[in-house]
Amino acid sequence: MWVYEKKLQYPAKVCKPDVKMAKYLIAQYGGPDGELAAALRYQTQRFVMPTGKAKAVLTDIATEELAHLEIIATLVFKLLKGVPVEILKREGLGEYYTEHDRGLFYADTTGMLWTAAYIQAKGDAIADLHEDMASEEKARATYEHLINLTDDPCVKDTLRFLREREIVHFQRFGETLVQVREYMESKKFF
Repeated sequence: MWVYEKKLQYPAKVCKPDVKMAKYLIAQYGGPDGELAAALRYQTQRFVMPTGKAKAVLTDIATEELAHLEIIATLVFKLLKGVPVEILKREGLGEYYTEHDRGLFYADTTGMLWTAAYIQAKGDAIADLHEDMASEEKARATYEHLINLTDDPCVKDTLRFLREREIVHFQRFGETLVQVREYMESKKFF
C-alpha cells in the first residue's frame, strides 16, 4: 500500500520549450530501460526475494521509480507546452501528436510501444538482483546521454538528480545481493 504525497520527489524544471529534448526524454518514460520498466520489474521480482529486507529494498526502489516516472512525465509535458503543431511536425513528433496530442504515452523515442518483454522475473533472487544492477547501470548511462543532449541548465539539474538516484539504486541492489547470498549460504540442510 502506498501513500501518495502530492509533490514531485524533485522539481522538474524546464527553462524553455524544447521539442527535441521531449522526444529524447520519452525513452525514460516508455523505453526498455525507462522508469516504467524498472518499477514493474522490481515490483514483480520482490515476491521471490528470500528475506524481508530484500523484499523491502525492491519495493522501495520500485516505488521510487514510479516517482521518477512522474518527474519524466512532467519534464516532457513542460518541454512541449505551447509548442505549435508545425514545430512538432518539423521535429518528428507529427505521428505522436496524431495519436496523443501533447499527452504522455508509453513509447520509446522511435514510437515503439512499451511492452512487458522489456522486463524479466526469473524467479531466482540472485539472477534477478544481477539483472536489477545491470538495469540501473543502463538507466544511469541513458541519463548521462540525455544530459549531453541538452543545453538547458534546468533540465540538466533534474536529470543529474535522476542519474544520481540510479547510482544509489545500483549500490542498494549490490548490498542486497551480498545479503541474499549470505542468507542462502547460511541455510545448511543435511
